[in-house]
Amino acid sequence: MKSFWLCVLLAAGVFAAGVASANADLAQANCGKCHEMDKKKKGPSWKTIAAKYKGKPDAEAAALKATIDPSGDHPEFKAKPEDTKAVIKWMLTQ
Repeated sequence: MKSFWLCVLLAAGVFAAGVASANADLAQANCGKCHEMDKKKKGPSWKTIAAKYKGKPDAEAAALKATIDPSGDHPEFKAKPEDTKAVIKWMLTQ
């Protein structure tokens, strides 16, 4: 029975690592033209953005609104909503 739970935990860890990588890939594919992890490009770095929202209870919703609001910084934003949400969740862990 212990080996079963060990396998479950291992699989969950591998899955989580794959999701984190996938979200980094989504971020690069959809947002890499303007954002990088540690340095400013056209837009602020991912770490700078994450720090802006750190500790805020509505961080995910506020970041999503700032991203998809056509009157904001991304007037021509065209990423899929589910990809945008995944990137924001990933970004907030940086």
